[in-house]
Amino acid sequence: MEPQVTDRPEKSRYEILAGDDGTETAGFAEYHLSEGEIAFIHTEIDSRFAGRGLGGLLARGALDGARTRGLRVLPYCPFIRGWIGKHPEYADLVPEARRARFGL
Repeated sequence: MEPQVTDRPEKSRYEILAGDDGTETAGFAEYHLSEGEIAFIHTEIDSRFAGRGLGGLLARGALDGARTRGLRVLPYCPFIRGWIGKHPEYADLVPEARRARFGL
């Protein structure tokens, strides 16, 4: 099965599900929601799933979810921040006045 990114608001994180049956949590991106903003604070991929590009799929899915919901993104997490830096088409999600703070 193809990996799937899903929001788990009860856990305040996006998860990527993978594995043979597509039900194993391969990684997550923790966030904090506040007044129209989503602050990504930590991203982690299980070492069993390393090297498969799942971190990038997770970042894209989480940021696409933020865009769909009209949320401004605060990439405190170094992985999410670095991913946005490599994919400038997502930089518009970060408020312009705060991009310098994140090196974007």
